[in-house]
Amino acid sequence: MLRTAHWDDWSLDDLLAAKGETRVSLVVPARNEAATVGDVVTRVRSALVDTVALLDEVVVIDSDSTDATYDVATDAGAVVHRSAEIRPDLGTIGGKGEAMWKSLFVTTGEVIVFMDADLLDWDTHFVPGLLGPLLTEPDVALVKGFYERPLLDGEGGPLDGGRVTELVARPVLALEYPELAGLVQPLAGEWAVRRSLFETLSVPTGYAVELAALIDTLALRGPGAIAQVDLGRRSHAHQALLDLGAMATQILAAVERRRGGVEAPSARTSTTGGSVVLRQYRSEGGTIVPAERLVDVGERPAAVTA
Repeated sequence: MLRTAHWDDWSLDDLLAAKGETRVSLVVPARNEAATVGDVVTRVRSALVDTVALLDEVVVIDSDSTDATYDVATDAGAVVHRSAEIRPDLGTIGGKGEAMWKSLFVTTGEVIVFMDADLLDWDTHFVPGLLGPLLTEPDVALVKGFYERPLLDGEGGPLDGGRVTELVARPVLALEYPELAGLVQPLAGEWAVRRSLFETLSVPTGYAVELAALIDTLALRGPGAIAQVDLGRRSHAHQALLDLGAMATQILAAVERRRGGVEAPSARTSTTGGSVVLRQYRSEGGTIVPAERLVDVGERPAAVTA
């Protein structure tokens, strides 16, 4: 059984005492999230930097945004870096995993908390909840958040927002990694990890970063190094169906690579070299037509080697 806790199992005073001199970074990867990133940064800074010094820095990694994400996050009080400008000698690739990998070069925390930038129904207790196991249990190296995740329109059940989780990630874990089957939200964007672990992992540049980190942590440290925390409830905007197909492709590629099925395409040198063609179909004027897209399935090497 994976260790499971609730966000209020620790008081802020308990966490501050356990934190001691440990530096903690909050990283928010963001792409075109001007509508929500400011609220995320403002509320976290107010509650966990200005009022209680649980966080040492709040860093937004802007992943090629074409809107005002950079300015909004800066105005809200975050330290903001454009992903493409971090270690330019390594090149740049669009993607959530790329932004998270690049954050290792511009943050100082021994513990890193990741939060999505598109949160709509959430609270700042997410951060201390994720930190609880890492600050109080030395053998825990990675903590996943879980929550009720309803559809925004209120239809369906409390977990119906996690379509890729139910259709791809959970079946994969049941078949290949049953030790991780107890994870409620394996793809949750709210998670925390020790730098000493994350900087040694190969990181998919796209959507598969969360699942890959879990599988690699299991292989390197065993199930005892993984914990999960009930954070209550969250909502965010949901992706279009065809976009979910691209996410599923990235997850399956990362899992297959970890099963030894394919050699990892190099993400250092070429986006195309780490991509596959996904053919999907859509209707145009009553006619079914193919639509092809390049899906990045490349991975960055362990940051300690870069």
